[in-house]
Amino acid sequence: MPEEKKGFFSRLVSGLAKTRANIAAGIDNIFSGYSAIDDDFYEEIEEILIMGDIGINATNAILEDLKQKVKEQKIKDPSECKELLIRSIKDQMQVGEVAYRFEQEKSVVLVIGVNGVGKTTSVGKLAGKLKDQGKKVILAAADTFRAAAGEQLTEWANRAGVDIISGCEGADPASVVYDAVCAAKARHADVLLCDTAGRLHNKKNLMEELRKINRIIDREYPEAFRETLVVLDGTTGQNALEQARQFKEVVDITGIILTKLDGTAKGGIAVAIESELGIPVKYIGVGESIEDLQKFDADEFVNALFHQEK
Repeated sequence: MPEEKKGFFSRLVSGLAKTRANIAAGIDNIFSGYSAIDDDFYEEIEEILIMGDIGINATNAILEDLKQKVKEQKIKDPSECKELLIRSIKDQMQVGEVAYRFEQEKSVVLVIGVNGVGKTTSVGKLAGKLKDQGKKVILAAADTFRAAAGEQLTEWANRAGVDIISGCEGADPASVVYDAVCAAKARHADVLLCDTAGRLHNKKNLMEELRKINRIIDREYPEAFRETLVVLDGTTGQNALEQARQFKEVVDITGIILTKLDGTAKGGIAVAIESELGIPVKYIGVGESIEDLQKFDADEFVNALFHQEK
């Protein structure tokens, strides 16, 4: 495992400590406390998974899978179920091959999310990661409704050493995106990263705004590969899942950035999002620095959740 990846795994392990106390510790108690595999045993596991924000649908699927494996393998001892349970959780998180095509082609990445989820910070970190890969990146500060968003993104642009296109506060976000598309084409940028507003309480306006932005990109930059990432705050658990559902009604989401996983007791939400929405979690954040945003690996996540070295 490369050094940076290894370091991230340790940070993920410590970041998921509260979730682990909720889920893994409780499950260990069940495995050691039950002498038989019966309905009570399964009910206890169900309760712990739901309390850990893994979600009802995902929990039901995990339990069905576990029961099936126990039956097939004729397992009688509860302590033998732990590995099977971990495997079942990993299976629920597989959404097929998770693609990062936008890294390989000329692309436009729209990043949406409500205020306070770490959206602008995630855009800045992603810009830094792409720049480190040798990509020419331009940022579009199209979240023109939040007073500090432009300044915050400018700070990240300076830190990452990338160009930024912004308009004045309250400007039409679509006009900022138009200017940024023109700049991306003129400067031969590899990736145009757009920080957009996400006001879910006014879905109709949000839908109109995103449609307008998409129309401009389709018209002005039809050859660009398109990616739409939604940023969700891991500490909000089921609320994050609900936000993802609502954004999915408005726009074609290609991936999730799950932030603030350090110190949350609700880390199980990563399982729920993949299982219930079928949208891949593409990046997770466990801290403030650029290195603390990494590509998501389901196996690694579940290993960290149960603190198992690979």
